[in-house]
Amino acid sequence: MRPEELRPRQAGSAIAPESLEELAGEGAGSMSVIGRRNRKVDGAGKVTGATVYTDDMALPGMLHGKILRSPHPHANILSIDTTRAEALPGVHAVLTGREMPVTYCVIPWTRDEYPLCVDRVRYIGDGVAAVAAVDEDTANRALRLIDVEYELLEPILEPERALDADAPQIHEAGKPGRNGNITKHVHLEFGDVDAALADSDVVVEDEYFFQGSSHTPIEPHCAIGLYDATGKLTVWSATQVPHYLHRELARVLDLDVARIRVVQPAVGGAFGGKSEPFDLEFCVAALSRKCGRPVKILYTREEVFYAHRGRHPMKMKYRTGASRDGRIRAVDGKLLLDGGAYASFGLVTAYYSGQLLTAPYKFDTYRFDSTRVYTNKPACGPKRGHGSVQPRFAFEVQLDQVAERLGIDPMELRRRNFIGERTRTINELRVTSNGFLQCLDAVERSSAWSDKFRRMPFGRGVGVAGSCYISGTNYPIYPNEMPQAAVQIQIERSGRVAVFTGASEIGQGSNSMVAYIAAEELGVPLEYVRVHSTDSDMTPVDLGAYSSRETFMVGNACLMAASDLRKRITAVIANEWDTAAAQVGLAAGWAFDLSDTERRIPISEAFNIAEAKLGTLAAVGHYNTPKDVHGEYRGGTIGASPAYSFTAHVAEVDVDVETGVVDVRKIWIAHDCGRALNPVLVEGQMEGSAYMGFGEALMEEQVFKDADHGRAGLHNAPSLLDYRIPTSMDTPELESLIIESLDPEGPYGAKEAGEGPLHPSIPAIANAIYDAIGVRMNAMPFSPPNVWRALQAGGAREAWERARRDMKRTEVAAD
Repeated sequence: MRPEELRPRQAGSAIAPESLEELAGEGAGSMSVIGRRNRKVDGAGKVTGATVYTDDMALPGMLHGKILRSPHPHANILSIDTTRAEALPGVHAVLTGREMPVTYCVIPWTRDEYPLCVDRVRYIGDGVAAVAAVDEDTANRALRLIDVEYELLEPILEPERALDADAPQIHEAGKPGRNGNITKHVHLEFGDVDAALADSDVVVEDEYFFQGSSHTPIEPHCAIGLYDATGKLTVWSATQVPHYLHRELARVLDLDVARIRVVQPAVGGAFGGKSEPFDLEFCVAALSRKCGRPVKILYTREEVFYAHRGRHPMKMKYRTGASRDGRIRAVDGKLLLDGGAYASFGLVTAYYSGQLLTAPYKFDTYRFDSTRVYTNKPACGPKRGHGSVQPRFAFEVQLDQVAERLGIDPMELRRRNFIGERTRTINELRVTSNGFLQCLDAVERSSAWSDKFRRMPFGRGVGVAGSCYISGTNYPIYPNEMPQAAVQIQIERSGRVAVFTGASEIGQGSNSMVAYIAAEELGVPLEYVRVHSTDSDMTPVDLGAYSSRETFMVGNACLMAASDLRKRITAVIANEWDTAAAQVGLAAGWAFDLSDTERRIPISEAFNIAEAKLGTLAAVGHYNTPKDVHGEYRGGTIGASPAYSFTAHVAEVDVDVETGVVDVRKIWIAHDCGRALNPVLVEGQMEGSAYMGFGEALMEEQVFKDADHGRAGLHNAPSLLDYRIPTSMDTPELESLIIESLDPEGPYGAKEAGEGPLHPSIPAIANAIYDAIGVRMNAMPFSPPNVWRALQAGGAREAWERARRDMKRTEVAAD
């Protein structure tokens, strides 16, 4: 075949030859893909309906499974009789907990949950038995034929009751004399907090409550299990942690991990709600092994609410001491976390609730005491911004209280306490790049803050808040020294580039991210890149889509592999052209000479020349975190990250004082993402985060009935008809302001953008409500009844007028 026959037609996104001169003029560091507003690689399939989700799959001979769930919040299981269910025509297998008597948990040190309950149920909705039948209707009929005898126990529905000495024990204590209702207690102190509080010119103390909330992804959990005749198990699951699921399937089912394949089809949203193994994944595997046919289980929406793992309800007490000039001298927090029936990520949540508060502000001293307890409700876990959204709400509101006491503009107070960059927090977390000041500047300017704060009529106001968040956890969930992320890249002679990644695409754009990097480094049009992801038989290990780790960690792994290939290819072409490798450019379908763009060849020809010299073109990249980014104290690794993102929001609200209805008119979102690899995707993450925070602030409540209001422990609204989330008609105007601090360790300088932008929206709205009507909303949600009751308590108008008088006095004194 002649070389000219190998030349592909240039794809629509390819740069025309005459445009190469512009790229060459920008130098070797210029970029043709990164930083551009490119499409998502999976976008067309999603908008046309071609994308295949787990529930779209139908295997030959596939059965449908269902799980029998407890009607009681707390009870011993005395007996389970499955005889009648097994006799029902169309039923192929029935499963109980005694067939899988191994506990599991995503955190290895807190395994406390069985795939199906063995001897006790701990919340309404706990799985007791499972069936596989020819269709869902038959499976549901079979569930009604399973006879379970229970011995009812006292349920614990309030976290304070869990701490009582005489409270029933939901789990057995790990050591004699311990309270088995405590998942984790963390007490850490940095500096002499009591002395700093005593020396402070101002001390503000208050209590705050963050109501629990759920993830509400569009797609319910779904899994298919196939145990074939050779003894190989394949599980397809709408999970966001395929690797951790892989490990737990092997351990719980006592199977060789090498004989298990886990595949993640497209996922229709997760937000943390699919970041650990669930009962349905073990059940489809065990049922398939038992009956020899593939089995699918799809949660109903009600089951999604009971599976939960959403935001922890938190009761928080904070004291903040400050000097007269507004410097934060001391912060003292005491937090009680309602964890629900099982541990989930709770050990980490207890640490995150305190460890992640120490930036973007400098604290002279800091102490937090965090206790996560079990209750007889669905287990809480990680939701977007895991563990730190709740304390950020409380602290950012308290900062505004401090600013008011001192007569300082809350925007200015935050500037004065800026921690800086290339520094360490009070709890010894390393901070690299930090664009928080630029975030404050951006929202202040765009919102016309100076013209609005304390200057708008009664009922209208603005509020500000800031935050930071991790770009991935510094350590894997199970201790090991292996890379946290890896990518394999293979180049085919046509110019097509295949990227193999274990990263979990859950809608956030991780597949697109690796495609952008491959296209940038290897000079191919984006259409030439094929991404193959999350199939344990094909792709290298990645730990999953949690803690905003994918861009930083997988991106660095992909960059390592792609840049290695680029160096090898340009070296070969440079030798052919008798020039330096640094003079060879690869961009959007061409290899060209940076000093003379007339010298160019299609990228496929360049790949062919390189393959002839080097052999098959392939490379592997991997990433592991630095180990010098945290303190050496117990718990110092939790909250550590290779980089942190920073965010500031301003919210503007209009409050109807007659009804308590809060209308959030607009939220300005400034986010330091390091570098926006694709501004469209970053803006989407920023706006989606702010939208979610707005919904939690005004609407969402994951609440349960008590004994006085129906069946104790029953979910109050387990459907999208009753559980309120914002529609497009409810959502305020959102303006995204991207700040690029170019982190020295991120891929092209990038950091996270998927979770950090949520945190400030809630306290910014709370602070705006105070500016509007003089009422501090320290408990969520800010729903019409709650706001109306706060207004009826009296003193709102007086507080609003006093705040404006104080500001005028401050302005006069400054003049």
